[in-house]
Amino acid sequence: MARPDKAAAVAEVVEAFNNAAGAVLTEYRGLTVAELQQLRRSLGENANYAVVKNTLAQIAAKEAGIEGFDELLTGPTAIAFIEGDVVEAAKGLRDFAKANPALVIKGGVLDGNFLDASEIAKLADLESREVLLGKLAGALLASLSQAVYLLNAPISQAARLAGALEAKAQQDPTILAGGAGAPAPVDAAEEAPAEEAAEESAPEASEAESTEA
Repeated sequence: MARPDKAAAVAEVVEAFNNAAGAVLTEYRGLTVAELQQLRRSLGENANYAVVKNTLAQIAAKEAGIEGFDELLTGPTAIAFIEGDVVEAAKGLRDFAKANPALVIKGGVLDGNFLDASEIAKLADLESREVLLGKLAGALLASLSQAVYLLNAPISQAARLAGALEAKAQQDPTILAGGAGAPAPVDAAEEAPAEEAAEESAPEASEAESTEA
């Protein structure tokens, strides 16, 4: 490959690394052209599965600041540059590898951190974003008052509420299981009128008692 062509190829791979939500390094030795096409179709819009020369992948990974790929770059290499749901793409690769053992998942990178093959497998075992959001919505709708508020609120307010609930769910996982979480604190301002009324009625009761005496 001529030097300008090589530089352009490296730049293309670097851009793919930088634009992807994650990347999974695989070896496809033994897979037919038809099987590779099937793999690409199964990943759909979630990932771009590209065959990359090892030397180009090594240079591009270094330029993109990715470590840990060098020792994995042996044999025919293809990289799944994940552009959609990382968990869904990992599931697709795992399921295809189960049906086609010739596909070997070697490792990957997510948020700039290197993942080995076992960590990619754990990632594939996670629930997808859609499933987690579905559980969150179920927990939200379990409370009628919250459901009414969400349905009547403008989209912007509903989005902020969903974001707040998602953050709370990270702190209190029982939210996703339909738990009520910690009880909301009573507003001190709401208690004040009741306390003041009790204090005002106390002198009246004392005067009544002295009159009867």
